[in-house]
Amino acid sequence: MNDLSRLSFNQMTSGKCGLGEVVDACVRRGVPWIGPWRHAMGDAPAEAGRLIREAGLWVSSLCRGGMFPGASAEERRRRIEDNLRAIDEAAAVGTDLLVLVNGPAPGRDIDGARQMVVDGIGEIVGYAEQCGVRLGVEPLHPMFAADRSVVVTMGEANGIAERFDSPWVGVVVDVYHVWWDPTVYMEIARAGKRIFAFHVSDWIVPTPDILMGRGMMGDGVIEIRRLRKAVEAAGYEGPIEVEIFNEALWARPVDEVVGLVAERFLEFV
Repeated sequence: MNDLSRLSFNQMTSGKCGLGEVVDACVRRGVPWIGPWRHAMGDAPAEAGRLIREAGLWVSSLCRGGMFPGASAEERRRRIEDNLRAIDEAAAVGTDLLVLVNGPAPGRDIDGARQMVVDGIGEIVGYAEQCGVRLGVEPLHPMFAADRSVVVTMGEANGIAERFDSPWVGVVVDVYHVWWDPTVYMEIARAGKRIFAFHVSDWIVPTPDILMGRGMMGDGVIEIRRLRKAVEAAGYEGPIEVEIFNEALWARPVDEVVGLVAERFLEFV
């Protein structure tokens, strides 16, 4: 990239810091966007949004909704209610995008769990439209199928989004989760204007940990720039979120982390 105008710092890239610390570091380092997480806002998403706006930043997305599958109708209903709250929180913090991480199967019926994801989105999409909040279905790497998401490919995410005749349901392209897929470029083109977000990090070899071992851009094997050009060719022009779960990175001062993210963004994204 030639400048930082599209760079968004996902809060979990400095996962042990409070929202205020991250906002201050982004301001110092000239990063214009931030991607907060729900737990960081507590019960005060409007105050979090005010903090971000008064610092001169924009909110690229809110993480996360989803987790729709449940073993009982009561559990599934509670998850729908939580997603409705998440939509309210996204609107309150000042973003039009809620990222959906769709949850594992409650038992061994993975096909049934995938249908629960579709049914869950169907339950909330009308309210999301009323609130002006888009729903981004994020496929995760297949290694997360058992404990985090039954939606594991861009093809699946596209198929879910296409079941809704609505501009309010789309997909999130996270390079960490999709880089390996031999159909990824075809599926990016298929998604087109349904691409609501683009997340970057890198895949380190050897991988130290599937969840907490994401790498800084340039430290791994992902063709990040090629993927960025593909989503842009498909029509995506929005912010690019750097989202890195890594304990070693979390142990470093947040200002240092934001500075490194900015440097690597310019060099490798």
